[in-house]
Amino acid sequence: MRLGQREITALPASHTVPAIGQRIDSGAASLVFTGDTGPDDDLWEAINAIGNLRYLIIETAFCERDRDMAAVSRHLCPSLLAGELARLSVPAEVFMTHLKPGDRAVTMSQATGLARRFLPKALRERQVSEFCATHHTRITLPQDRR
Repeated sequence: MRLGQREITALPASHTVPAIGQRIDSGAASLVFTGDTGPDDDLWEAINAIGNLRYLIIETAFCERDRDMAAVSRHLCPSLLAGELARLSVPAEVFMTHLKPGDRAVTMSQATGLARRFLPKALRERQVSEFCATHHTRITLPQDRR
């Protein structure tokens, strides 16, 4: 599918119900959003074939305490995330999404420890993402309002 200068491509996902990920390609850079998925060979084959990958947004729905639930429901937890990211062979900035509100801090702490080489960051409320065909993709984080 095309949206102006951007091409949007469905990517495979492994979930308990039919699901897909999305690649948005501006020509200058690509952003991948995995959507709900557990470990998936086909997804990583598709991601690693993207020569202009800039951003990877990947769900990490559970903390380590709920690893069994993550596996059964085909979601990720920090150790599964680390295992999946180890399959990433192209450079990308990694953002996590779908974190459970009550477990957000512990999940981020666990993911940062287990997947430290990828420096995963959590997407945040009101985060703005710009994606232009003529410029590099940029994800802007809102300022903390403490």
